[in-house]
Amino acid sequence: MLIDSHCHLDRIDLKPYHNDFAVFMSEAKQNQIEHLLTIAIDLESYPDMMALVADYPQISVTVGVHPNVQNGKEPSADELAKLGRSKKVIGIGETGLDYYRNGGDLEWQQQRFRNHIEAARILKKPLVIHTRDAKSDTLRILREQNAQDIGGIIHCFTEDWEFAEAALDLGFYISFSGIVTFNNAKTIQAVAQKVPFDRFLIETDSPYLAPVPHRGKPNYPVYVRYVAECIADLRGLSFNAIADQSTDNFYRLFNIN
Repeated sequence: MLIDSHCHLDRIDLKPYHNDFAVFMSEAKQNQIEHLLTIAIDLESYPDMMALVADYPQISVTVGVHPNVQNGKEPSADELAKLGRSKKVIGIGETGLDYYRNGGDLEWQQQRFRNHIEAARILKKPLVIHTRDAKSDTLRILREQNAQDIGGIIHCFTEDWEFAEAALDLGFYISFSGIVTFNNAKTIQAVAQKVPFDRFLIETDSPYLAPVPHRGKPNYPVYVRYVAECIADLRGLSFNAIADQSTDNFYRLFNIN
């Protein structure tokens, strides 16, 4: 069985599924997708996201505001914690830092990150971290806020082994997306070979970042299979070994029985 540990189910194109979410979920089941974690990026669309997945016990959610969102509500740690008390919510995020798409004084982004870490500490629920062109500040803030007490995921990993080691030392898991299948992703592939077997996850980040052979097209959770196959090849292991271990790792991190 497979788990897509990071997707945006409220943003996928359902046209191939007759605009019917139930048809989409039926195909996911047929493709051995056992569980999906759908990720919040703002609070404005959060109620609709929750309503979409409410009737599916095999879908969990996070609550948070993406570091690139600038026009929505800016939540306090207490507000995030209040929303995160739902049993459906198993993590806080996605949160973090993105200096690629933002410039100038980014103290607002760093404070948002701190608020999310504090909410995760209140709830004792893992963090889902987005970091781009900001690895030093990401690690610094995680350390300053004692995020090692909570742990979580560095999602859609795009950094090097040095960053991976630092994140692992803080108790975080490393999650690989379809990027790991790209021919030019040698640094990420090297990390995928070295990361401890009990500390990696797989994801799609759908509808974004479709893996080879669907690169450049809309992404879907069923494509998480290609991520598993790639990591199996990189590590010289069977597909089932990667699928089973990534599933075990997910349930362990989020304390799901």
